[in-house]
Amino acid sequence: MLLFLAEYLARFDPGFHVFQYLTLRSILGVLTALLISFLVGPVMIRRLTFHQIGQSVRDDGPQSHLSKAGTPTMGGALLLVAVSVSTLLWGDLGNRYIWVVLMTTLLFGVVGFYDDYKKLVLKNSRGLAARYKYFWQSVIGLGAALVLFQTAQSSHETQLLVPFFKGLVIDLGPWFVLWSYLVIVGSSNAVNLTDGLDGLAIMPTVLVAGALGIFAYVSGHAVIAEYLLIPHLSGVGEVAVFCAALVGAGLGFLWFNAYPAQVFMGDVGALALGAALGIVAVAVRQELVLLIMGGVFVLETVSVILQVASFKLTGRRIFRMAPLHHHFELKGWPEPRVIVRFWIATVIMVLIGLASLKIR
Repeated sequence: MLLFLAEYLARFDPGFHVFQYLTLRSILGVLTALLISFLVGPVMIRRLTFHQIGQSVRDDGPQSHLSKAGTPTMGGALLLVAVSVSTLLWGDLGNRYIWVVLMTTLLFGVVGFYDDYKKLVLKNSRGLAARYKYFWQSVIGLGAALVLFQTAQSSHETQLLVPFFKGLVIDLGPWFVLWSYLVIVGSSNAVNLTDGLDGLAIMPTVLVAGALGIFAYVSGHAVIAEYLLIPHLSGVGEVAVFCAALVGAGLGFLWFNAYPAQVFMGDVGALALGAALGIVAVAVRQELVLLIMGGVFVLETVSVILQVASFKLTGRRIFRMAPLHHHFELKGWPEPRVIVRFWIATVIMVLIGLASLKIR
């Protein structure tokens, strides 16, 4: 929005051309989303508290979580507001990637919002039935994948890049739609499973989003992409603005979500953030790198799958409790220790993912 205004004002003052630089708009996107979070956060927390929209805690979970009952939740709406406003202000609204990633994120947020609304406002403990939740996630994920496939302008946009191997690509063709759908929906649910401790999910999301923003920038820059021997994807660099907004909004939310949390994001935030990482990874063709950088999300998801499978097949549990972060809690790790160590693990895996830009 402001980019169009800057282009108009540049007719009268060439100084406004500075806003054409993607790096500057990305920085402004971070700061704008951060400022919105700081301004809106306290107001939203007060409103959630006033309406008694608080977290319910399972009796069979870690006993240390019982004190969290009643903490305001659905705070993920703050993230969506900050990301949306910042992206619309600083992004190029004529860019198709901006609209695909933003609308996918918001629509997954709607699914999460309805689930939270049923559980917390209507007091329906089941929330949105799993089959309906997965149905709508599938509809949105398939829709986003189809849009990217139908609007692809080059073969690079539907190829699967294998990290650390120069020139090793797999032409997915129509299978791109199914693959992208699995990445988007899988990423959404993986972040949702990880969102169980104060700040546990949001910081890895910030780190991965920042790294994906770097991939978006270099993939959209013809000269840098050629130097790094990665496919040039015209227009995808604009996704860096969205990633920057995600980083700013995430850091702003962490201000209130850090241990002990003043607010939880709920499904409205977790499902949306996971979908955001998935659709961005698909757009920049770095789905396999997402699996590396989002290793914490992957391990949390795998721990649940293994736990359920083991219990159904043998009647025994592999972990003391799943997802994985609860296992470590029940082993005696204090909550802040689990959180920070998972953050450290994410930093390491993000660095490994970024190394794939040069090591090939």
